[in-house]
Parts: sequence; C-alpha cells; structure tokens
Amino acid sequence: MTFRPTVLEATPGRELCWLGHLLVPGIFDGEHHFTIQPLGDGQVRLLQQEDFRGLLVPLLAASLDRRYLPAFQQLNRALKRRAEQPQS
Repeated sequence: MTFRPTVLEATPGRELCWLGHLLVPGIFDGEHHFTIQPLGDGQVRLLQQEDFRGLLVPLLAASLDRRYLPAFQQLNRALKRRAEQPQS
C-alpha cells in the first residue's frame, strides 16, 4: 500500500509534520510529527508523535501500537545514531 502524505509543516532544525490518508480522508488518517527541542549544551530532544483518526481507528486501535511502535522505535534509534556521528 502506498501513502502520499501532505507536508503540513517543515521548519528546518525544528519541526516536520505530515498527514497521510488510507484511500480517502476520514477512513484512516495519520498525522505524524517530529519536533526538535533544544536542551542546551548542544543537546536536543526529538519528539515523535503519530495521531490516528478516522472511521477505521476504533476497529484497528488494539493493533496500532503493536504494528507501528516497533518501526517508530527503529527509526528513532537510526536517527540517534546518525545525529551522533562525528562530523567530517
């Protein structure tokens, strides 16, 4: 299945947000946010959030964490490794 999300916000070094739909809007929509929070001393915190809504969400709610959480965690680990690589 292919999603073609719409970028809602793209602020370099701060935030990326997109909205994707399954088939048509309102059936199963996912709004994904990445937010970078400065912590000081050259450190940041990356927040990742996915909000699901639509007619199918109640039917799929039990499987959403099991299905998507491992992929989100893998993405977070990959982003952390890349962000912490020494700059050449």
